[in-house]
Amino acid sequence: MKIVIDARFTRTDHHDGISRYGASLIAAAAKIADVSMLVSDERQLALLPDVPYTLISSPLSPRELFVARKVNALKPDVVVCPMQTMGTWGRKYGLVLTLHDLIYYEHPAPPGFLPAPVRVLWRLYHKAFWPQRLLLNRADTVATISRTTEALIAKYRLTRRPVRIIANAPQPAQEPRRPEAGADKTIVYMGSFMPYKNVETMVAGMSGLPGYTLHLLSRITPQRRAELEKIVPAGASVVFHNGVTDEQYDALLRRATALVSLSRAEGYGLPLVEAMALGTPVIASDIPIFREVGADAASYVDPSSPGQFAAAVTALQDEARWQDISRRSVERAREFSWDDSARQLVDVAHEIMAKRRR
Repeated sequence: MKIVIDARFTRTDHHDGISRYGASLIAAAAKIADVSMLVSDERQLALLPDVPYTLISSPLSPRELFVARKVNALKPDVVVCPMQTMGTWGRKYGLVLTLHDLIYYEHPAPPGFLPAPVRVLWRLYHKAFWPQRLLLNRADTVATISRTTEALIAKYRLTRRPVRIIANAPQPAQEPRRPEAGADKTIVYMGSFMPYKNVETMVAGMSGLPGYTLHLLSRITPQRRAELEKIVPAGASVVFHNGVTDEQYDALLRRATALVSLSRAEGYGLPLVEAMALGTPVIASDIPIFREVGADAASYVDPSSPGQFAAAVTALQDEARWQDISRRSVERAREFSWDDSARQLVDVAHEIMAKRRR
């Protein structure tokens, strides 16, 4: 069985969530199946595993409508796309399209890196569910990364196709921190600064955390940084890193009291499980997806309450409590693995092939 995975959503400088998901899935699946990948820019190869690849047009190109003609020439049995937008006109192979979340129906502001015409289409697309249904029903199977999103797909009747979980996971082979070594009075946030991420609440909560420093790690536009700097409480310590390397991220997590995410909506929440894998406690907004990922290893707060956020950090000053949560976090993170996700992908591919033969 020949599986082709679409890696054209891989970034060329540093991973975002979709980019890391695709690269990690390719690396794990290549260990157990005949896997190759599609790229649209050879610079993407720096962030991808060493597997065979084919260079084709960008997924944002008008030529995407006819991309199946190029892919047909590779004679794949199944093609897996980590998004739902891949062109399908004239395809002769099985196809898995992926829907990570439904965030943008409730929070329709598009990612800033998209070209202006695409941002306009993005907003129009998320005004109704029928465009999503048209996209997803072109697949043989729809993949998603969590039970929470699977339930939402069913709730809104987004597809007639089978829906299968191909889960997200932390990076493998990471040695957890020693709980008895303690932690610095630092709090880490890894994520974008889009409005639904609700960074304002954690910044406001720093007024109740004297002596602590909040590290905002991701890249941020000057305009958005200025907006947040205006609301930093007097005397509070908030550091804008404007991007960090994987090594810097790891080092900050290994010394932090906690990682925090007070997002109002997520498809998975990869930073949570990345932190837990290292033994760093997590403070998260009390939403279904974070409950699914963190289970009883995370602390949950009302995302609109700076006071609850500050109280959750303060509670971790209890050394015994911090160490217990650190150990439980590692145990919980071990329940997610890319090897399991790769097996889920291969099972889906076999299922598609069997149906197509019939």
